[in-house]
Amino acid sequence: MADLIQRIEDSVRRRALFGPGAKILVAVSGGLDSMVLLHALNALSRRHRWKLSVAHFNHRLRGRASDADERLVRKTAAALRIPVIVERADVKQFARRSGLSIEMAARKLRHEFFARVARERKSKTIAVAHHADDQVELFFIRLLRGAAPEGLTGMKWRSPSAVDRTISLVRPLLDCAKTELAAFARDESIQYREDASNGSNDFLRNRIRNELLPLLKKKYQPATTAVVLRLMEILRAESELVAESGKRKAEKGKKSEFGKWPVAIQRRLLQGSLAGIGIVPDFELVETLRQSPDVPVSVRPNFSVTRDDHGHVRLQEQPSATVFNAGSVKLSLGQGGKAAFGEAVVTWRVRDRRFPSFGPGREMFDAKRIGTRVVLRHWRPGDRFRPIGMTSQKKLQDLFMDAKVARDERHRRIIATTAAGQIFWVEGLRIAEDFKVTATTKRRLVWEWRRKS
Repeated sequence: MADLIQRIEDSVRRRALFGPGAKILVAVSGGLDSMVLLHALNALSRRHRWKLSVAHFNHRLRGRASDADERLVRKTAAALRIPVIVERADVKQFARRSGLSIEMAARKLRHEFFARVARERKSKTIAVAHHADDQVELFFIRLLRGAAPEGLTGMKWRSPSAVDRTISLVRPLLDCAKTELAAFARDESIQYREDASNGSNDFLRNRIRNELLPLLKKKYQPATTAVVLRLMEILRAESELVAESGKRKAEKGKKSEFGKWPVAIQRRLLQGSLAGIGIVPDFELVETLRQSPDVPVSVRPNFSVTRDDHGHVRLQEQPSATVFNAGSVKLSLGQGGKAAFGEAVVTWRVRDRRFPSFGPGREMFDAKRIGTRVVLRHWRPGDRFRPIGMTSQKKLQDLFMDAKVARDERHRRIIATTAAGQIFWVEGLRIAEDFKVTATTKRRLVWEWRRKS
């Protein structure tokens, strides 16, 4: 017990996570990580005069198991004489109503609850139980999704709440391994609840945890966790350097010097400029702007962005549909979801082979071939794909001409690609041969779309 408690106390002191007498809201799910966090902070609270409160969000996703989690949290908080605030919500209903995935809907409701309780309790900090293993899993999630270097730096010890930037999320366990937390819970007889969904490989994080990381540790690098954490620390320091260098150059540089700056600094400045005007700074959009000053790039219907020689980005109305759209939406398929892009709304479900047939506004694909991540975007010069029934690829421009699709309309059609960039669907045209349903298909991606009214 003493070793882990001492390490947590050292981390708190070194990084100034909590001051003396701080009011700390502890987010507790009832699982191993958060129950250890609660007991550790409670053990240190008298020495530092911390005033703890517990917040528990019941997602109601696992029926009786969710209610059992809530009962354990209430029981533990009462035993420790710590006030507890609980809220319940129907996450599935909210997800359907808002068009979010279950995971994103749960996260949104949970963080809104935590921020609201923190304000009510007059706490500026919410303690959450992310640990070293979470960092490593996050690294591989973002790596596989093509994140930029700053995305691979992982979670910070302290970061602002996504709901209220005046409130900080603090992670005192960020350098503690899961095995250490489990040993602490065993030695101290700490009760906790196991989430059965952690064993399911339907989610990317679970596949990384249950399949990829054990394989890497067994076959390639036993110290994978330590190596990745060290790499994340290096990337974090270098990312901060690039950000600071970019800021200084933007303040002192001459207007014509942007193109002469290191590519990393150019990208970082453009990312910041796009984010500042509410545009998602995906890699393709950043690269298009970086390489093409004063050329408008469509980001949504009737709007485009341009960048000047100094690297500043400007959003402007662009009624013409003749500009190629470099914007995109990245989707995590899971078991189903909904997304709006351009002038269309797309919904999808993953089903077994018993699902009924095709129909207007609906196509089906082999879900395994598509993968778990897709991208929605518009037509770009040079796009090619192999329509079903054809033996070779054709230019999308030629297919539009053959189908007598008007020039302006071509730029409004939505395209779906795999994470690797392979086109599998073009709105209003045939699907791709390589992703069709066959006799060996076990899971179907049911893909439906409609134009916004």
